[in-house]
Amino acid sequence: MHHSTINLNFKFSCPYNGPFFPQNPRPTFSLLPPVYRSNSVFNLAKGVEISVPKLNPKSSSKFVNGSVADRPSSRGVALKDIDVATLGNLCVDIVLNVPELPPPKKDDRKAYMDRLAASPPDKQYWEAGGNCNVTIAAARLGLRCSAVGHVGSEIYGGFLLNVLREEGIRMVGMSEDTDFVDNAANSSYETLLCWVLVDPLQRHGFCSRADFSKEPAFSWLSKLSGDVKRAIKQSKILFCNGYGFDELSPSVIVSAVEYAIEVGTSVFFDPGPRGRSLSVGTPEEQRALKHLLIMSDVLLLTSDEAETLTGIENPILAGQQLLKQAAHTKWVIIKMGPKGSILITKSSISCAPTFKVDVADTVGCGDSFVAAIAYGFINNLPMVNTLAIANAVGAATATGCGAGRNVATLEKVLKLIRESNLSEDDSFWNKLFSQDLDAEEVTILSKRVVNGSNKRLNHVSMQSIVSDLLPKLERAPLESESFILKD
Repeated sequence: MHHSTINLNFKFSCPYNGPFFPQNPRPTFSLLPPVYRSNSVFNLAKGVEISVPKLNPKSSSKFVNGSVADRPSSRGVALKDIDVATLGNLCVDIVLNVPELPPPKKDDRKAYMDRLAASPPDKQYWEAGGNCNVTIAAARLGLRCSAVGHVGSEIYGGFLLNVLREEGIRMVGMSEDTDFVDNAANSSYETLLCWVLVDPLQRHGFCSRADFSKEPAFSWLSKLSGDVKRAIKQSKILFCNGYGFDELSPSVIVSAVEYAIEVGTSVFFDPGPRGRSLSVGTPEEQRALKHLLIMSDVLLLTSDEAETLTGIENPILAGQQLLKQAAHTKWVIIKMGPKGSILITKSSISCAPTFKVDVADTVGCGDSFVAAIAYGFINNLPMVNTLAIANAVGAATATGCGAGRNVATLEKVLKLIRESNLSEDDSFWNKLFSQDLDAEEVTILSKRVVNGSNKRLNHVSMQSIVSDLLPKLERAPLESESFILKD
């Protein structure tokens, strides 16, 4: 029997393919009307949750930061000894240089991918991908992480488990609480592979079996197991993104989010590039997407995605509109590509320019950014400090090649923060602030040494943030080592 083949150049280079946080246009759709739920806070030092009275979402509150210390809950006491749990989207990236990218026609693309899969390349081209990027970056900041999802029993699954173990990340497998060993040979139980392809012009192409099926890759998963529920309950943050829908059904994702809300776990959601197809997908997908946008504590979007969801071009006004439509969203974070990032709450706006670096590869920058936002949220950092460290982690990842184990190291992040070489663009920010913004306070990170305010605009110097962040980050290895030893 003859198999068709293609010649591949397996040498991988690190291409630059746009800004740290690429902008993706999205179609507009309306959100569900807001609903409200009861609130609670938990003591981070002891990991004990304490119920508090429900707050009127329109009333003032002393919890102005909106961090994890302010997280609502309707359950009594729950131990939170995990900082971040990610839901699904666990895959192995296989990064290859190829003569040409996959053809646009679906059947031809499928045949192209099958030819790639027929002869797996050397392990040097394998890398942990998807939400592994988030957990690895977070663990390197000293956060305690769990990866919740499914990996197969084949060599790719073994590779992924080894990477997570070496990075000090707990793996919590998703199953139906049944014995599915007999199904091990079924492709639907295999680890999801993503072929990351780079042509001679340094353009990216992506192939995965999830691209060629109307059903999620793990459609056999229909409910949350006891282990998964325990992992969610023990975590301070549950992170979900749009790519999770490639693996898990909308009903399973919604169930995980609802359970997180029930047990007082904060929900982070980044729709990412999949937001576009989900917004015009099946009725179940559309409902699940809208539910996540309304019920998440923190939303992370590009400026294009925010405009698509609201029809508003100004990213700050778009973020404020998302907050008005949400049930209990505390933070809306807008990723502005090479300009930096914005964090919007009901009463404040915080902005931070990015850091100047020599960009090698932008893959994994957004995932690393999410990990640092979680770090600031959990540690109750000032919001502009949170943006500063997130921009630093994203920029540090951009100086390396690929994602997975190549995301930002703590040493690179500390170096960028110490150097404090911000890429400021005053005209860009002044244009954003020229519109009538409904905010009591506007804070922007600046190179300026002296802090000060100009009307509502409060400049915070990078120097003051460095003195606050460095001691905390320098303790991260000790905190991470303590967690690994305990585990």
